[in-house]
Amino acid sequence: MFSHRSALSSLTLLLTLAASLRAQAPLQTVPFDRANLDTTCAPCEDFYQFANGAWLKRAKIPGDYPTYGAFDQLFDQNQEVLRNVLDTAVLRVKSGQYTPGTGEWKVGAFYATCTDTVAIERLGAAPLEPALNQIAAINSVDDLKRALGSLEKSYGLAPISEGSAQDAKDAANTIAGLFQGGLSLPNSEYYTKTDTASANLRAKFTASVSRMFQLLGDAPSKANAEANTVLAVETQFAKGSRTPIQLRDVVNNYHGMTLLQVDSLTPHFSWGAFYSELGIPAPAKLNVGQPEFFQTFDRLLTSVPLSDWKTLLRWRLVNAAAPSLSTPFVKENFEFNKLFTGATEISPRWKRCVNATDNYLGELLGQEFVARKFSPAAKARAVTIVDNLVRELRARIEQLQWMGPETKQQALVKLDAFNRKIGYPDKWRDYSKLQISPNGYYANVLAGQQWASARDWAKIGKPTDRTEWGMTPPTVNAYENPLLNEIVFPAGILQPPFYDPNADDALNYGAMGAVIGHEMSHAFDDQGRQFDKFGNMRDWWTKEDAAKYEAEANKIVTQFDAYTVLDTATHVQGKLTLGENIGDFGGLTVAYAAMKRVLAAHPQPVIDGFTPEQRFFLGWAQVWRELDRPEFLRFLVSSNPHPPSKWRVNGPLSNMPEFKAAWGCKDGDPMVRPASLQPRIW
Repeated sequence: MFSHRSALSSLTLLLTLAASLRAQAPLQTVPFDRANLDTTCAPCEDFYQFANGAWLKRAKIPGDYPTYGAFDQLFDQNQEVLRNVLDTAVLRVKSGQYTPGTGEWKVGAFYATCTDTVAIERLGAAPLEPALNQIAAINSVDDLKRALGSLEKSYGLAPISEGSAQDAKDAANTIAGLFQGGLSLPNSEYYTKTDTASANLRAKFTASVSRMFQLLGDAPSKANAEANTVLAVETQFAKGSRTPIQLRDVVNNYHGMTLLQVDSLTPHFSWGAFYSELGIPAPAKLNVGQPEFFQTFDRLLTSVPLSDWKTLLRWRLVNAAAPSLSTPFVKENFEFNKLFTGATEISPRWKRCVNATDNYLGELLGQEFVARKFSPAAKARAVTIVDNLVRELRARIEQLQWMGPETKQQALVKLDAFNRKIGYPDKWRDYSKLQISPNGYYANVLAGQQWASARDWAKIGKPTDRTEWGMTPPTVNAYENPLLNEIVFPAGILQPPFYDPNADDALNYGAMGAVIGHEMSHAFDDQGRQFDKFGNMRDWWTKEDAAKYEAEANKIVTQFDAYTVLDTATHVQGKLTLGENIGDFGGLTVAYAAMKRVLAAHPQPVIDGFTPEQRFFLGWAQVWRELDRPEFLRFLVSSNPHPPSKWRVNGPLSNMPEFKAAWGCKDGDPMVRPASLQPRIW
């Protein structure tokens, strides 16, 4: 993925945070604004500061943001469009203009229940009573095993991650997937580190958990004990979990098994019975991503007291539900999230509700967004620039000196097979089976979750659907999926300032062109290169070429390991961010070459005192302008595969001879790394 914002939604504790991170702000509608420059800083000294220094000095992070920059501003603009769509839909639902049960009615009814604060406040914690009663009724380990299945089906409470999974060894088919889970904190290292800062964060975590239990009616002393229990049990799960860097190893996180083999991992737990509780047939094949985690899970089934399991399930229930409940729960959920965002205030209700509607009904809502913001002409222009970038990458692969002919041929075959998805799906998702009620927001959230789960489970044992999208049309992001060999660019990011049809080619290629090149490069990064044109995990590299590639990639690891944030002790993790760094470096290299090809046919003048070559790099740097709160930066470098924005600019540019030439930099300048340390991949 292109932006690190997506990482927030990948965490259980931050599922609803994405909407609460942004506040309305004026949008820079062109990829470059001269007023942002810090002309007191030489571009060859610190290009990020040169391109953005004046903006960094005058900009402020709104209270409900953990981070603020071009992505957030465009997100807000898109949210305003969606808000107008939804406000209109609510009026039409209430006036009877929409037929109940239709897609447009469901969108309006869902949003209406989310914004009906009177009803939400009146209910308080009452919507949780059925689940709390089900947990309270667990009186034996056998009850617990059954409940883990039924509670997963209805509420998603099992301390694992499960669902359908495209088979990495047979990408044409979908199997079941079982992966590690059960953690409230971002990753396993938050539980196991012994430094003072980590201990303090865990203390704040348990304090928040205690307050949440008190909102359920527990006495403070009991709630404190329960919070310590949650931390203790989750710590045991963490000790059996892999780190973020370990999770990037695609080969070691694939373990195809039969149901019998999975049962042998967990002698105290029957997965056939679990899937029966989910209401689906026992899968013929599963990928157990982290087998040692499930051995830990099995051990804890019998070693952890039943009362502690019930406490854990109550916490998982209220933690997941809190954003959809009354104000006391929302506020405590916000206090928990603050540990990782540093935000000082909760965003307006309407923003959270727009995001929730996009989350549960995104392709219904997205149709209206596309109609308003992404014309057929805009799509045609985007297709053209994608085609140009693909052609340029093909030319560069053909000319590579370090890659042998056998590997090169396989790379070209994969590139030519790219599935390009631009703007919105060709086939919209069918929501006819999703039942939305005009009464009860939490009930609608559950309905959305249960519908999505049932839809996901129905894929198991079926051929892979290659038409599906993993992002909704309004999303300000992009992604590459190696198992589908596809690159995807939602309409939400194909807007100014990332792509502006009125801007010069240099800026568009430096901003949107590099985004496109970034996603294309992911197909050949340290993870993507392990998949072939069909999406199958297969080693198609010669040993010699693989060794050369890894040697160049290790230069990037070493480079980013040296970068620090906040203080000299907090480093970017080169191995964790390697894929994104390869994507940035490759994307910029290919986009620059594509721009030069365009300029050769259509020369462009100096604009605002800068050559087209210089404007290309300014376009890239200014879309990455960003202010970050310290809490968010610590979370980012500990858990996220994207490096901080400053290093997404200075890191790859300091490796590019093209940048050195464009700005007249000299050997020894901070923005020029020694030639022996510069990676050469594309």
